[in-house]
Amino acid sequence: MLPLMVAAAQNASSPFSGASVVSVCALVFTVASFWWINARQGHLKSWEPHSFAAIVHPSLACLRLPLVLHNTGAKPIVVQDLVLTFPHEPASHLPLLWKSSPSRLEPGPGEELKLPAGFAVAGREAKQLFIEFEAPFSGFVAEARDYTVRIEARVGHRRGWRPLLTFTLRAANIIDPDRYTVYSNAPLELTKEGRQKAEAALLELLDGQDTDASARNKGRQRESSNDEGDAGRER
Repeated sequence: MLPLMVAAAQNASSPFSGASVVSVCALVFTVASFWWINARQGHLKSWEPHSFAAIVHPSLACLRLPLVLHNTGAKPIVVQDLVLTFPHEPASHLPLLWKSSPSRLEPGPGEELKLPAGFAVAGREAKQLFIEFEAPFSGFVAEARDYTVRIEARVGHRRGWRPLLTFTLRAANIIDPDRYTVYSNAPLELTKEGRQKAEAALLELLDGQDTDASARNKGRQRESSNDEGDAGRER
């Protein structure tokens, strides 16, 4: 008699237990789906630009890049600041700071330049921007070769700088470093003749830098000699 009663109790509780499991699973799925769709914090993604604008000489390094930022999550991400560095170059190469957000890639008259300001990238959306990085006397004088460039960002929901994008900057395509203009960032874009022209322009720029430094040193020596002569006459 007792075994029959236990079996009957188990049979009576089985549908209730199964329904409870189904209900709990449905609740978990609903909460997880709501979080994934409406509350998940994602991260920013970006991609290597196909072109860039540059002017690079001893007193100024300036790069303008077309960037696309994609927010992979549901919540908006606020970008507070951006910086461009050369991680594989000597420490003497200063980072290039976010100078402006121009209205187009090609520098020139009539363009609209906006000062750096924080912006938001909405959830699961992409935002296209032109970002100009600049540093006076950065220590970066481009050679006709590839550089590894890293862009880092400060975002509102995290502390410190976060890597956003690492890509190859093909500085060999910069054939006129003293002129602020647009270049392709595609590999093997230059012909042999064009590459030789780029190397010659960069060598000319470096020679000009050495000549200016030599002239400044001679000027200081003349001033020092004049000061000593004046001091002798005063005695």
